[in-house]
Amino acid sequence: MAACGSSSEPAASSTTASAAGGTCPTAPIKVVVSVDQWGDVVSQLGGACATVTTVLAGSSVDPHDYEPAPSDATLFDGAQLVVLNGGHYDEWAAKLAASSDPDAPVINAVDLSGGGDHGGGDHAEAGGNHGADHVEEGNPHVWYSPAVVGEVAKAVTAELKKLSPGASAYFDERYTGFTNVMKPYDNEIAAIKAGAAGKSYAATESVFDDMAAALGLENRTPEGYRLASANESEPAPADLDAFLRLLGDRKVDVLIYNTQTEGSVVEQIRAAAEQAGVPVVDVTETVPPNTESFQTWQVEQLTSLAKALGVRE
Repeated sequence: MAACGSSSEPAASSTTASAAGGTCPTAPIKVVVSVDQWGDVVSQLGGACATVTTVLAGSSVDPHDYEPAPSDATLFDGAQLVVLNGGHYDEWAAKLAASSDPDAPVINAVDLSGGGDHGGGDHAEAGGNHGADHVEEGNPHVWYSPAVVGEVAKAVTAELKKLSPGASAYFDERYTGFTNVMKPYDNEIAAIKAGAAGKSYAATESVFDDMAAALGLENRTPEGYRLASANESEPAPADLDAFLRLLGDRKVDVLIYNTQTEGSVVEQIRAAAEQAGVPVVDVTETVPPNTESFQTWQVEQLTSLAKALGVRE
């Protein structure tokens, strides 16, 4: 199975003199973010007082396996703040930051998560380890953890205020605005948690597992399949058969399907779910093209899940 729909296309970086947010009372802070799952969040928090460069933005390149180009290293030059996902997800970015601007403060989402023990909280999460030696290190897809998204937002705001004390009031306003626009996200999580807790799911890849845990859903994905997926290897025939039987017997309420995972195995699993009448909810690991914001991406997926679980019409 090929996770994250890796591509040979070059990665695209994006720089934003962060979205509308009034006039900045100080010079904007230069912030570099490794991946676009966090880039939009940081841009919303920084507003006009931060120039945010996201290294992997709008790209189908798999961050786990990304080989940075020399031009990527220059993006970190002069960075005043670096925001990483952490874990083994974007080690290349941690190395570039350490070599280009070793004195710049670094916010690491996985570190804020406590290393992968997630579930519950106020803001988003997901799962899935890549590489056999990574299995015991926790789930790196922490933007799917409601708790971790909240912690990252607080940490970014605190660091921006420290770097630019003259803009502290501005950053406080941006943080308040961010929490307000996150309300539909929080409300959808609360609705699913109240109306579907205890229901079960299986998943083609563990990218959504932390959010599912936060929602109170039971993971019935066969263990052997889960381990194979975590190690990016083909599942044993017995493990695939166990998954197909699980779906055929309708022993789960929903199948979570990562559309960026390619291959005949996941296609076979989806077909089995559809044939058995098990609802399929599509999720993605990276931000889809032309997505308005982190919130709209997450809310759209949560709304689909709520409908599949019978929480919403």
